[in-house]
Amino acid sequence: MLKYWKDLRHLPRPVWVVCGSTLVNRAGSMVLTFLVLYLTRDRGFSAERAGFVLFLYGLGSIVCAPLAGRLADRWGPVTLMRGSLFASGAMLLLYPLAKTPPAIFGVTLLLAMLTESFRPAAMAFFGEAVPTAQRKSAFAVYRLAINLGMAIGPAIGGLLATVSFRWLFLADGATSLAAGLVLTLSGLAIRRGPRRAPAGDATTATRIRLSTAAHADPRFLFFLASVLPVTIVFFQHISSMPLFVVRDLGMSAATFGLLFSLNCLLIVVLEVPLNAMTAHWPHRRTLAIGAILSGAGFGAMAFARGFASLAVTVVIWTFGEMLFFPSSAAYATDIAPENRRGEYSGLYTMTFSLAFAIGPWAGTVVFERLGARVLWGLTFLLGVLAAGMFLRLPEPATHHAAPPQTLPDAAGPAEI
Repeated sequence: MLKYWKDLRHLPRPVWVVCGSTLVNRAGSMVLTFLVLYLTRDRGFSAERAGFVLFLYGLGSIVCAPLAGRLADRWGPVTLMRGSLFASGAMLLLYPLAKTPPAIFGVTLLLAMLTESFRPAAMAFFGEAVPTAQRKSAFAVYRLAINLGMAIGPAIGGLLATVSFRWLFLADGATSLAAGLVLTLSGLAIRRGPRRAPAGDATTATRIRLSTAAHADPRFLFFLASVLPVTIVFFQHISSMPLFVVRDLGMSAATFGLLFSLNCLLIVVLEVPLNAMTAHWPHRRTLAIGAILSGAGFGAMAFARGFASLAVTVVIWTFGEMLFFPSSAAYATDIAPENRRGEYSGLYTMTFSLAFAIGPWAGTVVFERLGARVLWGLTFLLGVLAAGMFLRLPEPATHHAAPPQTLPDAAGPAEI
């Protein structure tokens, strides 16, 4: 396994710059975790109204994803990533100044759109900066940076919240600005000019000019339809699963926290080498296995009765998560024409936002009305359905673009 960690040194330097910036940003991500508490305690919102604010955040992320993808294609992903970090940092610092419900609703929508525009830009960046064979590993490292940061941010946020909720916004905004500075001072840049086909290569010229829009690509839409069931299943870990563990099985919130920590530990230790080991696998195989493991892990909760059996189910769906998420991101960038990677990435991230809006709500409705066994049975069936769909996916066509050039290790602009 150590060999696969060592192999990461071959990833292009810009991958580490973006992942380092993401780690800085995510290590300060604490406002969203404590937003409901802030609104109910400091602003006097009811729980229902505070929940509506979270809905607005989700709505903003859905709306911004395709727009951000198109802007990444037009302005360049590096420019959009920097703009997202600086603008969202400034908005976080201004957020406490919003005191009335309409003002809070407005700044929440803006914050969501500014913050979440980073994701499709980062995906498009990896599509341009990383050779196809290394993309699964690159996305695994990116997810590692996110998970490490998210393990730090809420813990620090809990301490700051005991002093004042305003410190949460100050710390979160400051780390977003610091992450933007990391990208700026690194000299990371991509000089985007018109792509010229080699002389006499009419096929390449036509392909670039007539490349398929994301919303009109039937293969990509089928892929997104396959992704949605898996992500709906996955988001049960923040809604129905804690209710099941604490209310139905009578365990403590601390026990659920240990299960969540087990998930994070496995990801930190195993996700990068696991994706390096399976980098040569066809996408359809990795995605299908990830989907079936995700469905089987949550489905097996129907038979869990104690901590040990719950831990086994968490291990199963965590392996599904570790295979599915880097591979699905890699597929989305591999299938995209080179001049539309941001557009494809935007629709891909919008699918996740849609699943976030649907999954927790639908899961709790089924859980309350039909019971836990029905819910976990349905999650297994959704995993099987998605796996069957993934097995029908075409592998990305290599003729969309020439093999991408690795950006140079030296800081500075590079041609792609």
